Amino acid sequence: MLRISKKLMFAIEAVLDIAYNAGTEPVQSGEITRRQGIPKRYLEQVLQQLVRDGILAGVRGPRGGYRLARERRRITLGEIVTVVRSMETATDPIEEPAGSILGHKVVRPLWTELQEECMKKLDDITIEDLCLRARTAGVESETEDRIDFTI
Repeated sequence: MLRISKKLMFAIEAVLDIAYNAGTEPVQSGEITRRQGIPKRYLEQVLQQLVRDGILAGVRGPRGGYRLARERRRITLGEIVTVVRSMETATDPIEEPAGSILGHKVVRPLWTELQEECMKKLDDITIEDLCLRARTAGVESETEDRIDFTI
């Protein structure tokens, strides 16, 4: 029913990758591309916008990259959706003045209501929730292999 854009899918996957695979060092975009297969042309643009909107923090320098700007339990899918939607240039048909009376009085209000319900649900799902799902699904984290418990 509702379609997810490539840009939105890549943004969610990138933030989840950073949360799930982050160690003490920032995650470089090349690592995300390697693990997730996200084309660099999409990735860099999305990562920069996520930094500007306070979801990610960018770290400069040769060992630089990206890390979460907040705890993963404090970042929701709804926030990521909002950031990516602000980047997309296509107009929303619901906001266009043209259309039939049935469209304006019935279909558009219904669609707006459905979108609001969907956003409420997305606002309840955190990156922490997705990390737990990944672990439950058996997805390996690269940082689990690198954790050193010696003192």
